[in-house]
Amino acid sequence: MVTALDVPADELIRRVARRLKEEYEQIRPPAWAFYAKTGSHKERPPEDPDWWYIRAASILRKLYKSREPIGIETFRVIYGGRKNRGVKPEHFRKAGGSVIRKILQQLEAAGLVAKVPGKGRVITPLGVSLLDRTAKEIASELVKKYPELSRYY
Repeated sequence: MVTALDVPADELIRRVARRLKEEYEQIRPPAWAFYAKTGSHKERPPEDPDWWYIRAASILRKLYKSREPIGIETFRVIYGGRKNRGVKPEHFRKAGGSVIRKILQQLEAAGLVAKVPGKGRVITPLGVSLLDRTAKEIASELVKKYPELSRYY
């Protein structure tokens, strides 16, 4: 059986993001999302108009991959980066927590993520099936394109 970890992550995230945008009306970017940076280490807001859905799909895949509760602070570290400080040495900065918090709340409202009190959030069986179904579609397309992959999928 093909899982979400067996297919290329970039293709999986892109497809899941498209599916989140089309099928789940609970997941919508707030009005401020198009003007806000994703962290203090970024110089500009994201240019991709669908970046909210891509980040939501990425968070969903991270939860799938870990299979144990992940909190907002851990996600802030995961999505953080180096801050350009001019001529001074660069330093690591965490990502902004508001974007991550709102996405997790929306995924929770959609039933894809569940809250574990005091520990963080985990992916629900509905979220696992969404990722696995999408991975199966990607794998079948890869086998059609590259028949030699059929022994792996």
